[in-house]
Amino acid sequence: MNALVTTPKPPYYVVIFSSVKSENDDGYSEMSARLLELVINQDGFLGVESARNEIGITVSYWESLDAIQKWKDNSVHKMARKKGREKWYDKFTVRIARVEREYGFNSE
Repeated sequence: MNALVTTPKPPYYVVIFSSVKSENDDGYSEMSARLLELVINQDGFLGVESARNEIGITVSYWESLDAIQKWKDNSVHKMARKKGREKWYDKFTVRIARVEREYGFNSE
């Protein structure tokens, strides 16, 4: 995930997941890889960008609020959220926003 996501012309939606991990990461990497495999095929998913230091920030891009809800309802994603609350994260916040405008720079 070194490249920035190419998104369509706005509007579209973002889910911003900010987190502080706990010491217990048993099974975390495996679940993270599994979720990435699944979300790539989820209708309405546009891409994801992620970074982690003391705080992890993952931004996923979506065509619609309905697509976000369907991903939230995915059974594997539900299980991952439960394990996250129980053991993988000391704290986290999920924010959902509509992107109205974007601009950027590409030196390539």
